[in-house]
Amino acid sequence: MKVAEARKMKTEDLAKQANTLREEIAELRRRVRMGETTNVRNIRIKRKDLARVLTVMSENLLKETT
Repeated sequence: MKVAEARKMKTEDLAKQANTLREEIAELRRRVRMGETTNVRNIRIKRKDLARVLTVMSENLLKETT
């Protein structure tokens, strides 16, 4: 997900997306530990997406409070 896509979303949608990304990260970590997958790069990509979503969400919350 790109930052431009995240900025178009509402705060509620960003919160849902953040929860989904957290679940996906947990699932990917489980798969790596169990040996089902060896591609750990996907975890890094999802973590960066989560950081982008959380950053945009905090920006939106700051705008709403001021």
